[in-house]
Amino acid sequence: MEQQNKTLRSNIRQYGMIIALIVLVVFFYFVTGGRFGRPMNVYNIIMQNSYVLILAIGMLLPILTGNIDLSVGSVVAVVGAIAGVMMYNWSQPVWLTLVVCLLSGFLIGLWQGFWIAIVSLPPFIATLGGMLIFRGLTLVFLAGKTLAPLPSSFVAISSGYIPDWISRLFGLKPSVNITTLTIAAIFCVLILIGQLNDRRQKLKYGFKVASFGTIILKVSAISAAIMLVAWRLALYRGIPFVLVIVAALAIFYAFILNNTTIGRHIYALGGNAKAAELSGIKIRNVKYGIYINMAVMSAVAGIVFSARLNSASPLAGQSFEMDAIASCYLGGASASGGIGTITGALVGGLIMGILNNGMSLMGVSIDVQQIVKGLVVIFAVAFDILSKTKISK
Repeated sequence: MEQQNKTLRSNIRQYGMIIALIVLVVFFYFVTGGRFGRPMNVYNIIMQNSYVLILAIGMLLPILTGNIDLSVGSVVAVVGAIAGVMMYNWSQPVWLTLVVCLLSGFLIGLWQGFWIAIVSLPPFIATLGGMLIFRGLTLVFLAGKTLAPLPSSFVAISSGYIPDWISRLFGLKPSVNITTLTIAAIFCVLILIGQLNDRRQKLKYGFKVASFGTIILKVSAISAAIMLVAWRLALYRGIPFVLVIVAALAIFYAFILNNTTIGRHIYALGGNAKAAELSGIKIRNVKYGIYINMAVMSAVAGIVFSARLNSASPLAGQSFEMDAIASCYLGGASASGGIGTITGALVGGLIMGILNNGMSLMGVSIDVQQIVKGLVVIFAVAFDILSKTKISK
């Protein structure tokens, strides 16, 4: 019983945010007279918040170590500027532009990681300096101008979607995208298989696990949510390419954090850095890798955001770091490090996106939206601190 109580307390933040997400969806659906749930709006929510979800996945790693990266918004901007200059000014092919953008992110990560891991500069200071440097470089590259339009093949990264191949194959003309529903159903089956395999492995090594009925209930709830979203997308265009990118990144990083030595080292560093170092973990290498990874993820977000804007703008990336950090905290990540999941970061990012979209549909002004989002972040972190204090007692 005591072990079950500890498990419940350790996961209450994440479950609480999932419940909050559901409440927000239901609230905005009824308040907006159903406009919130229209297929086009569901599609727009995904498209408008894809870059936040990508940044939140990357930001979780620094937060797990008890730190943050303030430079990600500026890195998004400078990578977008590089993409714009290469394609608009220099007429370079899209594939080469993508390679250079990702390589630029890697080099930026080397720069950031050097100051943090080698020089031992506090991450807050190093990334604050990076925020100013890369914002300045963005203005230099673009000369204060917006470069547009960009090639259609580049824009398709953010605006494209998976066509209904199944209907085309069988010569069908349905009112919904059959391929979208099929992919969603397959994904639900894979979730069930994964949960059952995880339960079987834990039983094999004598760990306590949830009952079979509990797992079925959990997977059924998740599958229902997935199929509902897939149904709305199938009524519009289908699964956007950017959702595939987010899903692939989420699965990859969830695997890294949960099933690899690197993931255990990251959690250990956030839990107790001194103990991690004494146990033989090379803290310097872990820190270096985390900030290289964050810069590369920022480059990916920069590509996606520029493709969505169909332009390279000197104003791109404003406050993106705040959205990414808030997403992780809302998703249950601890401000002191050591606690957090990819699923939680995605849930937090969706909450931020749904708040923006729902309040916009309600006609709430931008200034009030900022106030609401700020209060939500404060309450989420306060809940984290208070719950940890209660557990320690």
